[in-house]
Amino acid sequence: MYLHGSSRINQHRHLEIGGLDTTDLAAEYGTPLYVYDVELIRKRASAFKSAFDKAKVKAKVAYASKAFSSMAVIQVMHEEGLYLDVVSAGELYTAIAAGFPTERIHFHGNNKSPDEIRMALEHGVGCIVVDNFYEIELLDLFCRNLGVKMKILLRVTPGVEAYTHHYITTGQIDSKFGFDLSNGQADEAIQIVTASSSFELLGFHCHIGSQIEETTAFVLAVDEIFKRIKKWIEHLSYVPQVLNFGGGFGIRYTDQDKPLAPEIYVGKIIEAVKRKTNELHIEMPEIWIEPGRSLVGEAGTTLYRVGSQKEVPSVRTYLAIDGGMSDNLRPSLYQAKYEAALANKMTEPHDRIVTIVGKCCESGDTLIYDASLPEPRAGDLLAVFCTGAYGYSMANNYNRFPRPAVIFVEDGEAQLVIKRETCEHILQLDLPYKAKVTK
Repeated sequence: MYLHGSSRINQHRHLEIGGLDTTDLAAEYGTPLYVYDVELIRKRASAFKSAFDKAKVKAKVAYASKAFSSMAVIQVMHEEGLYLDVVSAGELYTAIAAGFPTERIHFHGNNKSPDEIRMALEHGVGCIVVDNFYEIELLDLFCRNLGVKMKILLRVTPGVEAYTHHYITTGQIDSKFGFDLSNGQADEAIQIVTASSSFELLGFHCHIGSQIEETTAFVLAVDEIFKRIKKWIEHLSYVPQVLNFGGGFGIRYTDQDKPLAPEIYVGKIIEAVKRKTNELHIEMPEIWIEPGRSLVGEAGTTLYRVGSQKEVPSVRTYLAIDGGMSDNLRPSLYQAKYEAALANKMTEPHDRIVTIVGKCCESGDTLIYDASLPEPRAGDLLAVFCTGAYGYSMANNYNRFPRPAVIFVEDGEAQLVIKRETCEHILQLDLPYKAKVTK
């Protein structure tokens, strides 16, 4: 078992995060409960920024808020001097409510609605990452109507397949995202946007996947983009000011994961871009990246109460907790792996093998197969580690379960940042059916 950030085992043999005993946190805030180690988030943000600073390279580090969007986490990212990546009106609205400077916001998405485009322009977002020809038309129309000129990046697919789950690869040719580099789509998009007075084309964006634990794919993406840049310089006289290589940097979920330090990912990207710009004798572009999971993933721990057990002789023992796929959809969605511990029995022998399941009415509601734990009892506190990314953001009301609360812990203090939903919240948008009156 590997403890991240400020997590440790305290004198009571309990799991402690941010200087606070998790058994006390569960007693005060209830379970399921998302606990975020804010110190670890800050350290990760600093590590990515420092990697560019040490290399003396112009850069922007934007938090990909789809990993976890809330007013509180966005305010932390603002304090750390990061930019922000949003992909919907809801994420943009949250950022605005959090007081995040809109000029530091980049708007993504493969099917932005007219309302979302209008909202982005009216609030003055700093950059829009354009994904397709339909969006070019819509954005051009709104820019003309509002009398604004928008800074944009064109999202391109470099044809690079990162080694990760196929649900979270995005840079391959067969992708719903972006303009393809190999079939002329990107060339055509450049000509359209540079001919319009509505746009300032800063450069290009690519994102090759998520939970990537090596640098080869990033270097290949750089190589593929620069092959095209050479032709764009020759045929279109266009040199990009910005190259955005997205995110996807891996984290440690289990001992099978071997992610790299932020400075290694960044260093290899910088090295590859420098080599290519030197070959073309052009100015070094500003490099942008968009870490999401790698900023908040390991900082999150979900606490659950243990409930029922079912032993199937010679097969397995099921251990049920008071949450499940309604607060962590990733294992059911793409077989994500996690590690867990009994937070109130951290030093007891791990001599039981159990399969941890949720309380949703689905056989697929399984969080961890064959977890090694001390002897579990009803009422024990289970901690599942590294749930800070795509836990709350994918949380749902399946079976009409209310979503959990979220707390931030730092320097021995806890702060409730998202309230626990109640059954009343579940019904707040429901309207009663009005039966027809028969005459």
